[in-house]
Amino acid sequence: MEILAVISGEYGKRHVENITANGPSSWQVSTWKAPPVFPPFIDDPEDFLPEEFAPADLILSFAEHKGAAELLPDIARLTGAKAVLVAVDDEAWLPRGLDRQLHGWLDAMNIACATPKPLCSLTPSTYGVTRHEQAEYHSPQITEFATYFGKPELKLEIDPEAGVITAVEVQRDAVCGCARAVARDLIGVSVNDAEEKSGLLHHHYPCLASMVKLPHFNHDTLMHVSGQLLKNNVGEQVKPYKTVRQFKPGKYSE
Repeated sequence: MEILAVISGEYGKRHVENITANGPSSWQVSTWKAPPVFPPFIDDPEDFLPEEFAPADLILSFAEHKGAAELLPDIARLTGAKAVLVAVDDEAWLPRGLDRQLHGWLDAMNIACATPKPLCSLTPSTYGVTRHEQAEYHSPQITEFATYFGKPELKLEIDPEAGVITAVEVQRDAVCGCARAVARDLIGVSVNDAEEKSGLLHHHYPCLASMVKLPHFNHDTLMHVSGQLLKNNVGEQVKPYKTVRQFKPGKYSE
Protein backbone atom coordinates (compact mmCIF):
# COMPACT_ATOMS: atom_id res chain seq x y z
CA MET A 1 0.00 0.00 0.00
CA GLU A 2 1.26 3.47 -0.93
CA ILE A 3 0.80 5.94 1.94
CA LEU A 4 1.26 9.71 2.01
CA ALA A 5 1.61 11.22 5.48
CA VAL A 6 0.90 14.94 5.80
CA ILE A 7 2.85 16.36 8.74
CA SER A 8 3.73 19.76 10.15
CA GLY A 9 5.88 19.07 13.23
CA GLU A 10 7.25 16.61 15.77
CA TYR A 11 3.82 15.07 16.41
CA GLY A 12 3.54 13.81 12.85
CA LYS A 13 7.23 12.97 12.59
CA ARG A 14 6.99 10.60 15.55
CA HIS A 15 3.97 8.86 14.03
CA VAL A 16 5.67 8.38 10.68
CA GLU A 17 8.81 6.98 12.33
CA ASN A 18 6.76 4.39 14.22
CA ILE A 19 4.75 3.38 11.15
CA THR A 20 7.90 3.05 9.07
CA ALA A 21 9.72 1.03 11.73
CA ASN A 22 6.88 -1.32 12.69
CA GLY A 23 4.44 -1.43 9.76
CA PRO A 24 4.42 -4.08 7.04
CA SER A 25 7.41 -4.04 4.69
CA SER A 26 4.98 -3.87 1.77
CA TRP A 27 3.90 -0.36 2.79
CA GLN A 28 5.65 2.53 1.08
CA VAL A 29 5.39 5.65 3.26
CA SER A 30 6.25 9.11 1.98
CA THR A 31 5.75 12.45 3.72
CA TRP A 32 4.77 15.96 2.77
CA LYS A 33 5.37 18.77 5.21
CA ALA A 34 2.55 21.30 5.17
CA PRO A 35 3.31 25.03 5.27
CA PRO A 36 3.86 26.38 8.80
CA VAL A 37 1.38 29.23 8.39
CA PHE A 38 -2.05 29.48 6.77
CA PRO A 39 -4.41 32.44 6.34
CA PRO A 40 -7.80 32.36 8.10
CA PHE A 41 -9.42 31.39 4.79
CA ILE A 42 -7.80 29.53 1.90
CA ASP A 43 -9.04 30.92 -1.41
CA ASP A 44 -6.79 28.92 -3.72
CA PRO A 45 -5.36 25.61 -2.41
CA GLU A 46 -2.88 25.50 -5.28
CA ASP A 47 -0.99 28.36 -3.61
CA PHE A 48 0.00 25.96 -0.82
CA LEU A 49 0.50 22.72 -2.71
CA PRO A 50 3.28 21.36 -4.94
CA GLU A 51 2.45 20.90 -8.60
CA GLU A 52 2.24 17.13 -8.18
CA PHE A 53 2.40 14.30 -5.69
CA ALA A 54 3.44 10.70 -6.10
CA PRO A 55 0.46 8.32 -6.30
CA ALA A 56 -0.96 7.15 -2.96
CA ASP A 57 -3.69 4.76 -1.85
CA LEU A 58 -4.12 6.27 1.63
CA ILE A 59 -3.50 9.74 3.03
CA LEU A 60 -2.67 10.07 6.73
CA SER A 61 -3.06 13.60 8.03
CA PHE A 62 -0.97 14.33 11.12
CA ALA A 63 -0.88 18.07 10.46
CA GLU A 64 -1.40 20.39 13.44
CA HIS A 65 -3.36 23.13 11.68
CA LYS A 66 -6.89 23.23 10.29
CA GLY A 67 -5.55 24.87 7.13
CA ALA A 68 -3.84 21.60 6.22
CA ALA A 69 -7.15 19.77 6.63
CA GLU A 70 -8.74 22.11 4.10
CA LEU A 71 -6.13 21.01 1.55
CA LEU A 72 -6.88 17.29 1.89
CA PRO A 73 -9.49 17.02 -0.91
CA ASP A 74 -7.01 18.54 -3.36
CA ILE A 75 -4.20 16.31 -2.10
CA ALA A 76 -6.48 13.29 -2.51
CA ARG A 77 -7.27 14.37 -6.07
CA LEU A 78 -3.61 14.87 -6.95
CA THR A 79 -2.50 11.52 -5.47
CA GLY A 80 -5.49 9.46 -6.59
CA ALA A 81 -5.99 8.32 -2.99
CA LYS A 82 -8.97 6.15 -2.17
CA ALA A 83 -9.10 7.03 1.53
CA VAL A 84 -8.13 9.77 3.98
CA LEU A 85 -7.45 9.31 7.70
CA VAL A 86 -7.21 12.45 9.82
CA ALA A 87 -5.79 12.33 13.35
CA VAL A 88 -7.88 14.45 15.71
CA ASP A 89 -5.77 14.52 18.85
CA ASP A 90 -6.62 18.21 19.15
CA GLU A 91 -9.91 19.72 18.00
CA ALA A 92 -8.07 22.86 16.90
CA TRP A 93 -6.60 20.79 14.04
CA LEU A 94 -10.04 19.75 12.79
CA PRO A 95 -12.91 21.71 14.36
CA ARG A 96 -16.23 19.90 14.39
CA GLY A 97 -17.73 22.05 11.63
CA LEU A 98 -14.75 21.51 9.36
CA ASP A 99 -14.89 17.80 10.18
CA ARG A 100 -18.42 17.63 8.74
CA GLN A 101 -17.40 19.68 5.70
CA LEU A 102 -14.38 17.48 5.03
CA HIS A 103 -16.50 14.33 5.10
CA GLY A 104 -18.93 15.98 2.68
CA TRP A 105 -16.22 17.05 0.26
CA LEU A 106 -14.59 13.63 0.23
CA ASP A 107 -17.91 11.77 0.01
CA ALA A 108 -18.68 13.77 -3.14
CA MET A 109 -15.37 12.54 -4.56
CA ASN A 110 -16.15 8.94 -3.57
CA ILE A 111 -13.21 8.92 -1.16
CA ALA A 112 -13.54 7.25 2.24
CA CYS A 113 -12.77 9.34 5.32
CA ALA A 114 -12.19 8.60 8.99
CA THR A 115 -11.50 11.25 11.63
CA PRO A 116 -10.78 9.38 14.89
CA LYS A 117 -10.90 11.43 18.08
CA PRO A 118 -8.52 10.58 19.65
CA LEU A 119 -6.43 8.83 17.00
CA CYS A 120 -6.01 5.73 19.18
CA SER A 121 -9.78 5.11 19.10
CA LEU A 122 -9.38 3.76 15.55
CA THR A 123 -10.34 0.12 14.97
CA PRO A 124 -10.60 -1.82 11.68
CA SER A 125 -14.24 -0.70 11.32
CA THR A 126 -14.95 2.22 13.70
CA TYR A 127 -13.48 5.30 15.35
CA GLY A 128 -14.34 7.58 18.24
CA VAL A 129 -16.44 10.70 17.72
CA THR A 130 -17.41 11.58 21.31
CA ARG A 131 -16.81 9.91 24.68
CA HIS A 132 -19.53 7.31 24.07
CA GLU A 133 -20.17 7.56 20.31
CA GLN A 134 -18.45 5.59 17.57
CA ALA A 135 -18.70 6.10 13.80
CA GLU A 136 -18.38 3.33 11.24
CA TYR A 137 -16.31 3.56 8.06
CA HIS A 138 -15.93 1.35 5.02
CA SER A 139 -12.48 1.42 3.48
CA PRO A 140 -10.10 -1.48 2.84
CA GLN A 141 -7.16 0.93 2.98
CA ILE A 142 -8.02 2.37 6.41
CA THR A 143 -8.94 -1.10 7.68
CA GLU A 144 -5.56 -2.44 6.60
CA PHE A 145 -3.84 0.43 8.41
CA ALA A 146 -6.00 -0.07 11.53
CA THR A 147 -5.06 -3.74 11.66
CA TYR A 148 -1.60 -2.64 12.78
CA PHE A 149 -2.11 0.84 14.27
CA GLY A 150 -4.95 2.45 16.19
CA LYS A 151 -6.72 1.33 19.35
CA PRO A 152 -4.03 -0.41 21.41
CA GLU A 153 -4.29 -4.15 21.86
CA LEU A 154 -1.74 -5.86 24.06
CA LYS A 155 -1.80 -9.60 24.73
CA LEU A 156 -0.48 -10.31 28.22
CA GLU A 157 1.05 -13.55 29.42
CA ILE A 158 0.57 -13.92 33.16
CA ASP A 159 2.05 -16.26 35.75
CA PRO A 160 -1.05 -17.03 37.84
CA GLU A 161 0.92 -18.29 40.84
CA ALA A 162 3.31 -15.36 41.04
CA GLY A 163 0.68 -12.87 39.87
CA VAL A 164 3.02 -11.07 37.50
CA ILE A 165 3.12 -10.30 33.78
CA THR A 166 5.77 -12.45 32.11
CA ALA A 167 5.44 -11.34 28.47
CA VAL A 168 3.53 -8.83 26.34
CA GLU A 169 2.72 -9.10 22.64
CA VAL A 170 1.73 -5.92 20.78
CA GLN A 171 -1.16 -6.98 18.57
CA ARG A 172 -2.04 -3.41 17.60
CA ASP A 173 0.14 -0.43 18.47
CA ALA A 174 -0.96 3.15 18.93
CA VAL A 175 0.07 5.12 15.85
CA CYS A 176 2.54 7.11 17.93
CA GLY A 177 4.21 3.96 19.33
CA CYS A 178 2.93 4.45 22.88
CA ALA A 179 1.50 0.93 23.28
CA ARG A 180 4.79 -0.64 22.22
CA ALA A 181 6.67 1.50 24.75
CA VAL A 182 4.22 0.62 27.53
CA ALA A 183 4.45 -3.09 26.68
CA ARG A 184 8.21 -3.14 27.29
CA ASP A 185 7.81 -1.83 30.84
CA LEU A 186 4.90 -4.03 31.89
CA ILE A 187 6.97 -7.22 31.98
CA GLY A 188 7.52 -8.25 35.60
CA VAL A 189 4.78 -5.95 36.92
CA SER A 190 2.28 -7.33 39.43
CA VAL A 191 -1.24 -7.88 38.10
CA ASN A 192 -2.46 -5.75 41.01
CA ASP A 193 -0.44 -2.77 39.78
CA ALA A 194 -0.53 -3.29 36.02
CA GLU A 195 -3.59 -1.20 35.16
CA GLU A 196 -2.38 1.86 37.07
CA LYS A 197 1.17 1.33 35.80
CA SER A 198 0.01 1.26 32.18
CA GLY A 199 -1.72 4.61 32.68
CA LEU A 200 1.41 6.18 34.15
CA LEU A 201 3.59 4.78 31.37
CA HIS A 202 1.15 6.14 28.75
CA HIS A 203 1.37 9.60 30.29
CA HIS A 204 5.17 9.51 30.52
CA TYR A 205 5.71 8.31 26.94
CA PRO A 206 4.46 11.10 26.54
CA CYS A 207 1.02 11.14 24.91
CA LEU A 208 0.68 14.26 22.75
CA ALA A 209 -3.13 14.39 22.68
CA SER A 210 -4.76 17.61 23.83
CA MET A 211 -5.29 18.51 27.49
CA VAL A 212 -8.24 20.78 26.64
CA LYS A 213 -11.46 19.69 28.33
CA LEU A 214 -14.22 18.97 25.81
CA PRO A 215 -17.94 19.15 26.66
CA HIS A 216 -18.86 16.25 24.32
CA PHE A 217 -16.29 14.11 26.16
CA ASN A 218 -17.95 14.77 29.52
CA HIS A 219 -15.50 17.64 30.05
CA ASP A 220 -12.62 15.20 29.88
CA THR A 221 -9.44 15.59 27.80
CA LEU A 222 -8.37 13.57 24.77
CA MET A 223 -5.14 12.69 26.56
CA HIS A 224 -7.08 11.11 29.42
CA VAL A 225 -9.44 9.29 27.03
CA SER A 226 -6.43 7.94 25.15
CA GLY A 227 -4.85 6.66 28.35
CA GLN A 228 -8.09 5.05 29.45
CA LEU A 229 -8.30 3.03 26.24
CA LEU A 230 -4.93 1.47 27.01
CA LYS A 231 -5.70 0.97 30.70
CA ASN A 232 -8.96 -0.77 29.84
CA ASN A 233 -7.15 -3.21 27.56
CA VAL A 234 -4.69 -4.09 30.33
CA GLY A 235 -7.30 -4.05 33.08
CA GLU A 236 -9.60 -6.56 31.39
CA GLN A 237 -6.77 -9.08 31.10
CA VAL A 238 -5.39 -8.81 34.64
CA LYS A 239 -8.77 -8.70 36.39
CA PRO A 240 -9.16 -12.51 36.79
CA TYR A 241 -5.73 -12.72 38.45
CA LYS A 242 -5.92 -9.78 40.84
CA THR A 243 -5.92 -10.34 44.57
CA VAL A 244 -9.21 -9.23 46.11
CA ARG A 245 -8.89 -7.88 49.62
CA GLN A 246 -11.76 -6.92 51.87
CA PHE A 247 -11.28 -4.67 54.84
CA LYS A 248 -13.63 -4.51 57.81
CA PRO A 249 -13.34 -2.28 60.87
CA GLY A 250 -11.11 -3.99 63.44
CA LYS A 251 -10.20 -7.01 61.29
CA TYR A 252 -8.80 -8.12 57.95
CA SER A 253 -9.87 -11.04 55.83
CA GLU A 254 -8.88 -12.36 52.43
